[in-house]
This record gives sequence, C-alpha cells and structure tokens, in this order.
Amino acid sequence: MRTKLIAAVLALLPLVASAAAPSPVGRWKTFDEETGKPRLIVDVYEAANGTLAAKVVETLYAPNANCDACTGDKKNAPITGMVIFWNQKAVDADSFAGGSVLKLSNGKTYKSKLELVDGGNKLEVYGCLGFICKHQTWTRQ
Repeated sequence: MRTKLIAAVLALLPLVASAAAPSPVGRWKTFDEETGKPRLIVDVYEAANGTLAAKVVETLYAPNANCDACTGDKKNAPITGMVIFWNQKAVDADSFAGGSVLKLSNGKTYKSKLELVDGGNKLEVYGCLGFICKHQTWTRQ
C-alpha cells in the first residue's frame, strides 16, 4: 500500500511543477521606449495552433489610435484589436521564440523572442534584425 501511494505522489509531481510555472498568458502593460510612459494593454493568449500571440486591448496614449506607419492590411487600421506578436513557441518554461513582432512605431515586423522574468511578473519582448535585438519590458496586469 505504501509503495502505491509513493508511486502515485511521484506520478503527480510533474503536474504540480507545471501548474506552478508562470505563463505569459494574460494581460500586460507596455511602455514607450523613449519616455517610459504606459502605452498599451496587451492580451497574450494561446492561439489555435498552440503558439502564443498577443493583441492590443487598449491604447493608453490615444484611445482611437491607428497604425499610420503600418503597411498592407494594417495601414491606418485601429491599433486596438491588432495582433502585434504571433507564432511564439516554448523553448523552455520561461522562454519562447520563433515568432514575429510588429513594432507599431515604424510598422515593421521583426523576428522575436520572449522571456518571463521576475517570477513571471515581467515579460521581456525582443525584436531582432539579424543578431541585433532590442527589447521592451512589459509588466503583468
């Protein structure tokens, strides 16, 4: 009986560990790179294909802002509701990569990666062109 109990507890340990691991899914506040002022509220979610994506749910700097710098179907489209990163795949418990991110200020799309830091309370969002990467730190809401 004792052996069965120990086996059951050991079998459940990975489930408990994964439940305790922070996830980037949820609401985040972004900040302007130059001024440091709050810019957007973004919802990170799991897409239908199992990757992570993020869409803007609120523009804090201008309620009805459009993406003037964007091209194609996003040209002059409302920023609220716009998907700004997509196809992020888990690398490990705190890192995600392989996706793309849209930089709203210039309308360009970059390769991207994400990293949860500060116990899952902050999300480092990187946009990369070749080996050169810039990042923003988002805070959990």
